[in-house]
Amino acid sequence: MSVKDQVFEIIKASATPVTAGEVEKLSGLERKAVDKAFTELKKDNAIVSPVRCKWEAAVK
Repeated sequence: MSVKDQVFEIIKASATPVTAGEVEKLSGLERKAVDKAFTELKKDNAIVSPVRCKWEAAVK
């Protein structure tokens, strides 16, 4: 499973919007890898931000 997929699964599984720092803690991945995955997911329109700096899956 790619880093992007891991990050997306964590975001989808979360009941509330999450920050990149929370995903980093939950996944154990490096922050740079999490940030890169967030950038790719945003570009793919897979995640949206309902609140500043917090993200959730676009379609649950």
